[in-house]
Amino acid sequence: MSDEMLQTGAVRLGVIGNGRVGSAIARLALHAGHQVQVSGSGTPDDVALVARFTLPGVGVADAAQIAAWADLVVIAIALKRFATLDPEIFDGRIVIDVMNYWAPLDGYVAGFSDPESTSEVVQERLGRARVVRTLNHIGYHELEADSRPPGDPERRAVALAGNDEAAVAAVAKFVDSIGFDPVVAGDLRSAAAFAPGTPIFDGWYDAGDMADELQLFANRTRQEDPAWS
Repeated sequence: MSDEMLQTGAVRLGVIGNGRVGSAIARLALHAGHQVQVSGSGTPDDVALVARFTLPGVGVADAAQIAAWADLVVIAIALKRFATLDPEIFDGRIVIDVMNYWAPLDGYVAGFSDPESTSEVVQERLGRARVVRTLNHIGYHELEADSRPPGDPERRAVALAGNDEAAVAAVAKFVDSIGFDPVVAGDLRSAAAFAPGTPIFDGWYDAGDMADELQLFANRTRQEDPAWS
């Protein structure tokens, strides 16, 4: 991130995927004062036309251009399309992984048979990217509806996990800016605590309850696997 952006808190956010989740995150980021660019699966002209009506004020670029420009890159595409991305364009970038494995919709996706390990697989494929898992356990319709300013008693918490502490801190700051309390779960293995089918994935938590639920998950996991820490 640039020195100016570190001081102001504004970031350049790139969103790969202009579907419902990606668009909701882009609108929240724009409202929070961030610069935003998106890419989509259609032609640049088609994506630009859609963005003009659904994402006014957001720029349009391809995935490689977004990765080169952005401070934070959100990948918000169907998991079955993930393999089409060039891993090298993400080298050194902070990548926010919001993808979930939906077998009934995506079918079998090689390497993603275990839904609890998706972000670890994403990290492995992207190599030198700095992957942070978050915003996957909140519905696209809830992202904008549940966003609240700091200190609001109804502010919702969002869990984060990542192997790079500085990257997690940067993403936590972004999550806070778009209206949610960030609660860090741990490294990418800890993202299993908010994978599809977990209480966190299916529920609504404030920051205190989120921290408690993450701790319960960690305690249960250590009992089942003493090597896990």
